[in-house]
Amino acid sequence: MKLKEDMNPLLLQVFRSVVWVCSFITFLPWYFLSGAGTNLDRARRVKARSVSGRPAGPYRATNQAGGIHQKLVWSLHLGVDTLDKVMVHGATRFPERDCLGTREVLNEEDELQPNGKVFKKVILGEYQWMSYEETYQAAVCFGSGLAALGQRPQCNIAIFCETRAEWMIAAQACFIYNFPLVTLYSTLGGAAIAHGLNETEITHIITSKDLLHSRLKAILLEVPRLQHIIVVDSKPTSWPGFPRGIMVHNLVAVQELGSRPDNSKAKISPLPSDIAVIMYTSGSTGIPKGVMISHSNIIAGITGMAERIPDLDETDTYIGYLPLAHVLELSAEMVCISHGCRIGYSSPQTLADQSTKIKKGSKGDTSVLKPTLMAAVPEIMDRIYKNVMTKVEEMSSVQRTLFVLAYNYKMEQMTKGYRTPLCDSLVFRKVRSLLGGHMRVLLSGGAPLSAATQRFMNICLCCPVGQGYGLTETCGAGTISEMWDYSTGRVGAPLVCSEITLKDWEEGGYYSTDKPNPRGEIVIGGPNVTMGYYKNEVKNREDFFVDSNGQRWFCTGDIGELHPDGCLKIIDRKKDLVKLQAGEYVSLGKVEAMLKNCPFVDNICAYANSDQSYVIGFVVPNQKQLTVLAEQRGLRGSWEEICNNPDMERDVLRIITEAALSAKLERFEIPKKIRLSAEPWTPETGLVTDAFKLKRKELKSHYQDDIERMYGGK
Repeated sequence: MKLKEDMNPLLLQVFRSVVWVCSFITFLPWYFLSGAGTNLDRARRVKARSVSGRPAGPYRATNQAGGIHQKLVWSLHLGVDTLDKVMVHGATRFPERDCLGTREVLNEEDELQPNGKVFKKVILGEYQWMSYEETYQAAVCFGSGLAALGQRPQCNIAIFCETRAEWMIAAQACFIYNFPLVTLYSTLGGAAIAHGLNETEITHIITSKDLLHSRLKAILLEVPRLQHIIVVDSKPTSWPGFPRGIMVHNLVAVQELGSRPDNSKAKISPLPSDIAVIMYTSGSTGIPKGVMISHSNIIAGITGMAERIPDLDETDTYIGYLPLAHVLELSAEMVCISHGCRIGYSSPQTLADQSTKIKKGSKGDTSVLKPTLMAAVPEIMDRIYKNVMTKVEEMSSVQRTLFVLAYNYKMEQMTKGYRTPLCDSLVFRKVRSLLGGHMRVLLSGGAPLSAATQRFMNICLCCPVGQGYGLTETCGAGTISEMWDYSTGRVGAPLVCSEITLKDWEEGGYYSTDKPNPRGEIVIGGPNVTMGYYKNEVKNREDFFVDSNGQRWFCTGDIGELHPDGCLKIIDRKKDLVKLQAGEYVSLGKVEAMLKNCPFVDNICAYANSDQSYVIGFVVPNQKQLTVLAEQRGLRGSWEEICNNPDMERDVLRIITEAALSAKLERFEIPKKIRLSAEPWTPETGLVTDAFKLKRKELKSHYQDDIERMYGGK
């Protein structure tokens, strides 16, 4: 979608004429030297075909010659068939290269805000690095120490910790010693955490000082089997005030215990079929479910992902900040370790110079690390998009005109497969520097990415966005768009480790025989399909099945459409589909994805009942935009008072309605009433994925009065 060119038509025509002449003069030498024709051919080629020839599939990726892969790929390196061997491979090939990096905290300050709140700000130094060999040895010592504390092979151990180097070291220790690792989101509520720990019969848990005090301590008595808590922070070294029978240790102390000669025992290496991770999902439709992921599942998944990242090697730098308890981040980091890349750790609060915890005048993590690779979720990219476009609106008319003309020109060139190095260096260099200035591949996953945001990231950050589709149940692997495919709204073709079929869904009216493209429920098969849900045979029978060839399949519940070039488009979700009173079907996920691009919306949760005729919405508004609007209306008060003001709700609803109409939503899909929320719904930050959004069932219980009010009840 082009930006509006608000300038004199005569000057606009002169500008276009100058650009056309320059392009004409430089086109031929540039075309042959840049390989633009090859990239365009790659983008247009058929990327997947139906193996059976039927429109339902199964569809497999094609090779560069256009032939279908006869076998699904399940291994990246010869003989590397378990996760412990991935780390050994890295330490053997790249022993002295940087592996895991963490920024040193130089200072912490409390900063008083105009509204009276106090925010903690940090000043961070350079990244301190551990080499591949040092990382491997640290993992071996930690695993040996856990064994000395009574942890046994093939007995579950939990990790409940923020994304940091110690998380990966602990995970590698568990992979090496064959301790199945139970992962839990740090944003889960106390009851969900206790459920996961009790269901997996946890006796040892790895956590951080902050999460121990803020989340775990309150539920320790609800986890009767728990005996050992290992805290990854180095201080304090003593932990008084915990229930009898529970011992608290520091990670360093456990490593020292493991390095003693009398504790060095022979490791029992895992088999490819052994469970590596039990990953608890967000529980978006009820109690969190533990997904059993074998070593071979993850190996297959990262094999498929790595194939879609061109020229991946040890010179790349990845920035890790998404939750490692999420399959997207864990898989992305394992891809990097398998290729000798270095991983620098960050957080949503310290990612960029303008991030909330970075003290003004100091540098965020991307500015220091200058990563080349990054996994992101739409929530973060939407925020970058909205923040940059807000700054564009604040530019002088000359600057704004230059930006808009360059943006639209580059969009035209990209659709032809061409690059614009002059625009990149003169106009978009400052925007690109938001992520360090060296980004060459962005991988998007976790939720649908809007076309407007994807196009913006392509143009302004000067790098391709590989939009992917996968689930915890498929190791995050399913499809990823190729880096030279600049089309929007699609998630690419099946990875080389998986294949896809479309299953008819009569109730929703989706069939593989639909024209012009086959449609249906997406069913993913391959070695990346996990072993099922932990202690949940009912759901296993519903969602998983094994075909006559012994291959596992997972029924996703998502509705897809396969295009003629073999690329998949997600068009609906069975569980998100609500039938309104008049018979119209509304996809709540689609409504949310479309409205998140509105500058006034930081987050939104759409809600509908089948006995009602319209959609309602719960909106976390953008504080800057809403405050400006309140000042324009002459309204004063605290943030909570502004959000609760009926006039503000009416104004934001009007703005959202205009955005919905621009996004071509149907009238019945547009929220008729909204409720503004002064606080995010998540315990910490709403920056990660839809998995962190308040669950619709919980929303109904928490906001029952508001729902009744918006539907005209009591």
